Amino acid sequence: MSRRDHENEIALSNGLISRRFRIQQDGAATVGIDNQMTGEAMLRAVRPEATFRIDGKEVAVGGFIGQPDLAFLRADWLNQMKPTPSPLKFVGYDLAQPEQRMPWVRHRHAPDAAWPPKGAGLVLHFAGGGLKADVHYELYDGIPLIAKWVSLVNQTGKETTVEKFTGEILSLVEAESVVDPTNAWRHPAITVATDYSFGGQTKGVYWEEEPDYKTQVNYELKTPCRLETRPPLGPNVTLKPGQGFETFRTFELYHDSADRERQGLGVRRMYRTLAPWTQENPLMLHLTSTDPATVHRAIDQAADCGFEMIVISFWSGLDMEDISPANIAKIKEFRAYANSKGVELGGYSLLASRSIDKANDIVNPKPIFGSSPCLGSKWGEEYFAKIKKFITETGFNLLEHDGSYPGDPCASTVHPGHKGLEDSQWMQFQEIASFYRWCREHDVFLNVPDVYFLSGSNKTAMGYRESNWSLPREQQHIHARQNLYDGTWEKTPSMGWMMVPLVEYQGGGPAATIEPLKDHLADYSLHLANNLGYGAQACYRGPRLYDSPETRAVVKKWVDWFKIHREILESDVIHVRRADGINLDAVLHVNPKGKTKAMAVVYNPSDKELTQEVVLPLYFSGLSKSCRMTQEDGKETSARLDDKARLVITVKVAPRSCSWFTFR
Repeated sequence: MSRRDHENEIALSNGLISRRFRIQQDGAATVGIDNQMTGEAMLRAVRPEATFRIDGKEVAVGGFIGQPDLAFLRADWLNQMKPTPSPLKFVGYDLAQPEQRMPWVRHRHAPDAAWPPKGAGLVLHFAGGGLKADVHYELYDGIPLIAKWVSLVNQTGKETTVEKFTGEILSLVEAESVVDPTNAWRHPAITVATDYSFGGQTKGVYWEEEPDYKTQVNYELKTPCRLETRPPLGPNVTLKPGQGFETFRTFELYHDSADRERQGLGVRRMYRTLAPWTQENPLMLHLTSTDPATVHRAIDQAADCGFEMIVISFWSGLDMEDISPANIAKIKEFRAYANSKGVELGGYSLLASRSIDKANDIVNPKPIFGSSPCLGSKWGEEYFAKIKKFITETGFNLLEHDGSYPGDPCASTVHPGHKGLEDSQWMQFQEIASFYRWCREHDVFLNVPDVYFLSGSNKTAMGYRESNWSLPREQQHIHARQNLYDGTWEKTPSMGWMMVPLVEYQGGGPAATIEPLKDHLADYSLHLANNLGYGAQACYRGPRLYDSPETRAVVKKWVDWFKIHREILESDVIHVRRADGINLDAVLHVNPKGKTKAMAVVYNPSDKELTQEVVLPLYFSGLSKSCRMTQEDGKETSARLDDKARLVITVKVAPRSCSWFTFR
C-alpha cells in the first residue's frame, strides 16, 4: 500500500483513500489527500505535520511555505516551496505495519476482529535542536481510515517541557462557501476521532478559521476549513534527558457521501477496526444483592437460561475498595461458583461523581458532575491499586466502572500525580487510560458510561435518560426502541447497553417494574424482544431472572432465539422506521458475508393489530434483484427487489409484540 510515485513523493493508499507526501532535503509534508471513492482532492494547502510549544518556543514538524494561493495546490508550486523554518529537519522515513495499541486477551465471541488491524504504515523522521520527532501514519485495509500520532524524544541533555502540541493540521477543501456570517457551517465529509476521549465524546478535534486563506468566499475569512487536533488543556509535561513523549492518536475516516446511514456504517466499521473488543456482546444480569443464597441462585438461573455474565451491581452491598481477606474470600467463592457454571462474574465500582475529602478532591470551582476526586491525588493512586488487587485476587472478569474520568482539570499543586492545572487533565487521562489498558490485557470486560472504546472499554450506555425507566412499562418500551434506533447510528449493537428495571430503579413504583416477574410476562417478553431484536444487551436489573416455570420459558425463548440468529442480529443495523408509538417501527440487520444476508424485526407499539407496508433497503445486505424471505413461522417465499434493491412488504403484527423475517 506504500509506493513511490516519483523521486520525491511517497503515498499511502488502499484504493479508497490516499495520503501523499513530498520528501526532500530537510523537508517533508502531506501534499495530497485523495478520496479515491469519489475522485475528490480533499487537501488544498500544505501545513506542518505537527507543532509543539516547548519551553515557550514554537517548533514546527515538517511542512512547506510559499504556496501562492491556499485554495488549491499545484504540483509545479511544490517545486518552488521551501521547508517550514524549524530546528527539526527531515532526516528520512521508514515503512511500517499497524501497531497493537494494547494487548487484547480474546476468548469471547467477536466477529471479524483482526488485532492489530491489517494495513500499512509510514514513519517520517525529523531531528535537530536537541529533539527527535517521528510522525507515524497507519492506513488500514478495506476502510478509508488513517491514524496519525507523533513521538518526541528529548536529546537536549537537560529537562524540557512540552507545553502544547497540535498533532494534526489539515487545510481541507471547504464543504461549502458562504459569504455572510453563519452559525451552521457544514464540514468536509470526514469523521475525526481521537483516543484522547473522556466524558461522553472524543476530545481535541477543532475546525478552525484560516485568515491567511485570502481567496475564500466568506467575506470575513471565517470559514472553518482547517482541521486541528490538540488537547484542550496542556499537556505541560516535563521530559528528563532521554525521555520520550507521545501525542494522542488522531483517526480520520473519509466518507463517500453525505448520507447518514452510509456515514454511520463507516463509523461502526471504524470501531470494529480500531477497537474490536467492542464486538464482545455477552448477555448480562445486573444483580442487586451480595447475599450468598441470592448470588448462587442468580448464577444457577443465568447458566440455565443462557445468560453469560453477571454484574454485582450498585446498591448491592459490593465494595471493590474493600480488599480485606474476608471480603476477598467471600467474592472469590462467588467467582469460583460462577466459573463452575460457565458464567462470567464481575462488579460495580464508583470512581467519579463523589467527594473523598478536601485533600483529594479536584480543586476546580466548576466540576463537570458535581464533586469528584482527582485521579492524581494520593487517594487516586491508592484507589487503582485496590481495584487491581481486588480483580486479581477474586478472579473478577468484569468491571462496571461508573463515572470514570469525566475530564475535570485540577489546580492542586500538592497532588503527587500532576504538577498543577496545566498538566492535570493530561495526567489524569493517562492514569485512567493506563488502567483500562491493564483491564484489556487481563481480559476484564469493561462497562464504562463514557467514551473509552479506543482505550479498551467494551460498552457504554446506548443513550437513554435514566429517569425514563421510572415511567409506566408501556412507555418504557417506546422509549427503549427509540433509544436503540438513535443509539445505533454510530455504535454497533454490541457497543451500547440498555436497561430493564426488573426491580424499581430511581422510582416509579409497581407501574414501572417487572417484579413479580410472573405477573408481567408480556412486558418482560417485550423488553427481551426490544433489546435482542436490535442485537443489543441490557442490564436486566434485579435479584433473579425468573420466578416461575412460565417466566423461565419466556426468558429461554428469547435467549435461544437470539443465539440462533446471533450472527445476523449482531451485524450492522440499518434504520428503517423509528418508534413513534402509533405506527409499526422496524430495524433491519445486514451482513453481506453471512449465510443470512438480512433480518428485519418489526414492532407493533399499539394495543390493536396493525397491518402496514414496510420498505426494507436490502441494498446494504448485498442482495439484488431477488431474495428468499423466511417468516417467523418458517414459511419461505421468493421476492423481487426494485431497482434500488429495496423490498416492500406488507406486515401484520399482533398488539404490543413483534414479527421477524430473514432474507437469503
